[in-house]
Amino acid sequence: MSKVIQAILSGMFFTFILDFFLFLGIKLHYIDANEIDLYYNILFADNQNIYIFLFFTALLGYVTLYLSNKISIILLGTLFVLTFSTLIAPIGALSGELLLMEKNKTLETHKFIYRGDVYYTGRKAVYFYDRKLETLLKIEKKNIKELY
Repeated sequence: MSKVIQAILSGMFFTFILDFFLFLGIKLHYIDANEIDLYYNILFADNQNIYIFLFFTALLGYVTLYLSNKISIILLGTLFVLTFSTLIAPIGALSGELLLMEKNKTLETHKFIYRGDVYYTGRKAVYFYDRKLETLLKIEKKNIKELY
């Protein structure tokens, strides 16, 4: 097997592991903590960015095969510590907020206007925290007139 194929496959392997733990921390400490009804697989698939994935695949594949063992261990170890840190509740919650939350939004349905924060935008529904009602609402996308 050529070194290029080995680099791509090893980069994909390490990137999938890092992504798994990043999204696991977000699922445990942001999605579940806010009582959003969402499966891990949907969260992982819907929020995967192909360009970031390909970048880290190439970077980690290059690092593991072409750089010295000491440098690759330091870089991979640092990345693993950073992604595993999302399993700590405050870090996982903050990561979820940074990646998924949209603050200070106004959502208009056919009957009401809501002001607050979008906690998660899913395939069929938007999870919206209304400040006036002080509750998390699940609003079907088909009922949303405008989000601004």
